[in-house]
This record gives sequence, C-alpha cells and structure tokens, in this order.
Amino acid sequence: MLVATTLTPTAHAEKATAPCTKLDGVKVPAAAIGLPTTGAEVTDARMVDASGDGAKAIGPYCRVEAAIHPVDQKAPDITMQVDLPARWNGRVMMFGGGGFDGVIPDITANVPYGAADQRTPLGRGYVTFASDSGHQATQPDLPSPVFDASFGLNDEAVRNFAGDALKKTRDTALFLTRTHYRAEPARSYFAGGSNGGREALTVAQRWPTDFDGVISVFPALNFVAGTLFSAYEARLLSRPGAFLAPEQQKLVYRSVIKACDGNDGLRDGVISDEVGCHFDPAVLHCSHKGKASACLTGPQIATIKALSAPLRWNYPLAHGQTSSPGLPYLSGADPSIPLLGLGAHAPAHPMPTTAAAAAQFWDQWARYVVARDPKFDSLTLDPLRPGQRLRRIRELSALHDANDPDLRAFERAGGKLLLLHGTADELVSHRSTVTYFESVVKTMGQPAVDRFARFYLIPGANHGSVQSPFAPSWDSVTALEKWAEHQTAPVRPRATDVNPDARARTRPLCEYPAWPRYVGSGNPDAAASFTCHL
Repeated sequence: MLVATTLTPTAHAEKATAPCTKLDGVKVPAAAIGLPTTGAEVTDARMVDASGDGAKAIGPYCRVEAAIHPVDQKAPDITMQVDLPARWNGRVMMFGGGGFDGVIPDITANVPYGAADQRTPLGRGYVTFASDSGHQATQPDLPSPVFDASFGLNDEAVRNFAGDALKKTRDTALFLTRTHYRAEPARSYFAGGSNGGREALTVAQRWPTDFDGVISVFPALNFVAGTLFSAYEARLLSRPGAFLAPEQQKLVYRSVIKACDGNDGLRDGVISDEVGCHFDPAVLHCSHKGKASACLTGPQIATIKALSAPLRWNYPLAHGQTSSPGLPYLSGADPSIPLLGLGAHAPAHPMPTTAAAAAQFWDQWARYVVARDPKFDSLTLDPLRPGQRLRRIRELSALHDANDPDLRAFERAGGKLLLLHGTADELVSHRSTVTYFESVVKTMGQPAVDRFARFYLIPGANHGSVQSPFAPSWDSVTALEKWAEHQTAPVRPRATDVNPDARARTRPLCEYPAWPRYVGSGNPDAAASFTCHL
C-alpha cells in the first residue's frame, strides 16, 4: 500500500519520487475517480530535460500521458497530460482549455494574463496537468481545432465537455502525483481563460473542496446565452449589406478611440471608462462621407448598434437567463484580428473559415450539439424563436453554464477566486462577467465576497491576444499563493502591458467597479500616475 505524506508548498520531493518510467502502463482504478469511468491508464511516461533560462527556465520533469476510459464504449477517451517536476514545490496546477477544447493545452506555459517576467507554474516546480475535456478534434479544415464540436453527437462526450472531465482529470492526476512522489500535494490550484475560465468557475461551483484557489480569466460562464448571442451575430452579419469589411471595422475602431480615449484623463489608445463611452456610429453614415471605405451604410450602422446592445428573448434558460448583454465593439476591440472580431468575410452556409470566431463557434454547436445533424444550416436557427430546438437548448444550458452565484461552500472551504476580464473583449462579453459577479455579491453579501474573491476589469484587454490596446501581464499565481496560503489578499496590484511597442507601461488593476484614471500629472506609462476611480 502506498503511504502518502503531505508536503509543505516549498518542500522538494525529488528524493521521494519513483522513477519516471515506472509510471508507464500504470492503471488507475475507477474507484479512484469521483465520477463514473471504466478506469484510466498511463500510455506514456518519459523524462524531459531542462530547458530555457530566466523566466522561460523549466527544470527536468516527467511527462506523463494518460487516457481515462468512458462508460459508453462509443464515447471517446479523455486524453490528458501530467508534468511532474524533478524538484516539486508541493503544489499542483490544473489548466483549463479553450473553445470546445479537443486538444490538451500547453501545460508548460503560463496562466492567462500571467506574468511574462516570472516563471511558468511548471518552471516554479508545480505539478501541472490538463486534458482535452473528453474528445479529440478531428476536423482539419477548421481555422482552429478548438472550434470542433463533432463530439456533440455522443451524450457522455457532451457531459465530459460540460464539466465532468474536469473532475475525472483532476482525480486521475492526483492519483498519479501520489504514486510518483509518495506524497499528497499541499495546495491545488486551477487557472483558465475563455472556456477555461468557465471551467475554473465550474470546479469552484461543483467541487468546492477540490481546489484551494482558481484564476478565471475572460470566462465564458454564461455559455449558452453567449452562444445564442453568437447565433444572433452570425445571422446579422449574413444579411445582405450588413457585413463590415475589415477596413470599415478599423474605421469604427479609430472613431471610437477618437471619441472616448480621453475620458479617463489621458489619450493613450486605451478607453478606461468603457461604461462612460458614448459613441453614435451614425456619424459615420455615408451621407456624410465621400469614400465608401471611409463610411458605413445604414444596414452596417444598424448591425454595429445591435451587436453593442443587449439581446433579449422571451423564454428562460435553465438558470433563468433571458438575455445576453452585447459585446463592446464600440469600446476598443482591435479589428486587426478579424477571426476574433467581426471576421474577414460574412457568415454563410457552409460556414467560411474566414468568418468570425463567434460564427464558427455557433455553427459547430448548432450542427453537432443542438441539431445533431452535421448538414444542418445553423443560420436557419433563430435564437429568438428556436421552436422545436428550445428543449435541447435548455438541456444544454443546465449542463454547460457556470453561473451559480452561490459560492459559499467554496468560501467556507477556504477557496480564493481571482476573476479578470478585459473590457475590449470581442468574443466573450465582459458585461456578462460583471452581471455574474454582482449576482455573487447579492447572494453572499459584500463582506463575504471580500474574504475570498477579487474581480478586476482590465481596460483595453481583448480575448487573450497581445494585439490589443493593453495586453496585461500580472503575477496572479504568486498573488493566489499568498492569499490562499498566508491569508494575504492582493493590495493595489499592477499589470504590465506586454505589447512590443508599449514600453512596459503599467496600470493599476482596479477592483470592480473602479477603473484607472490618470491623475493629470506624472509619468503616463506608470501605474503610480493613476487612481482607481468610481
């Protein structure tokens, strides 16, 4: 019988490890996994040499690949990876995925919006692990494998993607960690962005004692409501004359920056007061302009207005949602990344690979998960009047959504939550995260929320790309460690802009609902020259 001790977070466990190769072929019994499976097994285990230097330095580690077998023989395995460092710090970090998953994320990398000048979790000595959420991307013609929703034809695969794979992966990874080090981890953390941010909130809501802290970045927490908005967006942009060409998207972007950039006291290409940004795209109507590329038609203006406004429907989803808040296309989203914005071409059937990510996502979800018909025309499904598809949409909402505001069990267990979202996110609306956080406060009360959660809106940050008005870098891993392990909450944190031409400018991370305002003097590239304004 394996006798496991618990290490302190700074203990080095290399003397306690079993040889890496002895993990190859190890069986994980179904009883060790907290949800139904037929067990798991290691498919490969091998040592990886040290690499990199400075912030990119990673010591030698044992790379373990494993497969968790389904109950339904027609369902795919959950494939996963665990990296076990030779010098373990006693902690583990699970990474979330993105989109529809289908691939194992890079667990040697940093957390979303992580500190570029600090080592990654694996480089710090964390055990890191993640999975493909229970299916493997198989459509090579998509612009990204994470857009592949063909797994939706199988019920167990859908449940795994919705959240079950998180528990199965975590339990399997901890079994292998204990087997390798003959010790229990002292601390367990989770980090993810987009769908991975939804997954971070899912583990806090469904398994509140499994992780000591989670980092949730631009979370797709209202998964189904957001996807219905993507359907609305795709249908709008597919209408004759409604699509904005890339040059017109840039025109809108430049016009909004010109109108609202200085509202925070400084013209720096970042709109800090997104709520206070009021811009009427009608000023760009072609009746006021000469060149067609320097103006918008009436249908294009109507499209921009519609996408920036809330969408409401007359039926409730599983948790009561009847609306989606709209996207900040008028608040600084960078149009230089057409896939994440409005796309390079209008949506159509079949869906062009150059259409917006939102349209790609909706098309796959509608065809494979809702209709379960690969030939289905997703543009024919009206999110305002889904007809016979409503029952299925509600079922999926109950599975996918991570919007339960009652986090009292997580807080009682000592869990800590760092929640971040950029106000220029062009794919997942930060306004949805605002609504969720406000519902947590309403449910639990502000004093309770202050004990375990911090929410930071980051002006100018988009959906995880450095090609944004402000590309934030913050050492959230150390901040979470200090809070979970030493009860020291973040105090006046600062983010660094890692855009290549940003001169490493810094801005304060302001706790919601505050936003950074320039004080009127001092270095405009220094966070000390800003105050968090309400």
